[in-house]
Amino acid sequence: MPCNRPFLAVAVLPLALAACGDPPYDPRGVDHDETLLSVSATGEAETRPDEAFFQVGVENFGRTGKAASEANREDIAELLAALKEAGVPEKDIQTRAVSISRIEWGDRKGQYQANNIVAVTVRDISRADQAVTAASEAGANIMSGPDLRMSDPEAAANTAYGNAYKAARARAEAYAEAAGMEIGRVLSIRDAGGAQGRRYLPGAVPPPVAVARNAYPEEMAQAADASSVIQPGQTTSTVAVQVDFALVEK
Repeated sequence: MPCNRPFLAVAVLPLALAACGDPPYDPRGVDHDETLLSVSATGEAETRPDEAFFQVGVENFGRTGKAASEANREDIAELLAALKEAGVPEKDIQTRAVSISRIEWGDRKGQYQANNIVAVTVRDISRADQAVTAASEAGANIMSGPDLRMSDPEAAANTAYGNAYKAARARAEAYAEAAGMEIGRVLSIRDAGGAQGRRYLPGAVPPPVAVARNAYPEEMAQAADASSVIQPGQTTSTVAVQVDFALVEK
């Protein structure tokens, strides 16, 4: 029995030291003289699209698969030539679907159907309607779009994130003032993602809180006037952030 006493004394000593020492580490980074405040906020930014994306193609019918395929090959060649003549470079034209099938119902039963569809990106939005017109005049009978986009979508998203952070800080300052405290420091910033038109913005580590400049050439804005078939309008980016602040006594 006596041999157990030294062991008990050693075991109790660390507990006594822990009780008299510093408070346990807080993984959120809050010190013992600070108060944690978590704030969620959203921010928006409107940006004028500067690119247009659409899909266009040709559909042909023939009594044989070979006849339908050859007619389709000739028509798609004319369509591609018309798009390039309208100023769309080859790198911005991509094949999306090529198909040939036998029709088993309706008035064309027994015939063959051939399709060839390409995706087109027009990087000068003021010329998008010219590309669409050129494709139509070249015999395109399949068309969808346009999808109006920004060439630099991150710039618009960053502007919205900057606005979201400003909103979060303003809200935190209101809380702190009501509690007789002030913001001591920022503990963390969490990107909650959002949306940009029909594009989903996944949550990620946010960029530095700086408002990014939306670059849209003045001459492009003048070119895309009311006489254009395609109107760029504005695309809204809406994002959310959550910010943890450490409040301290004034």
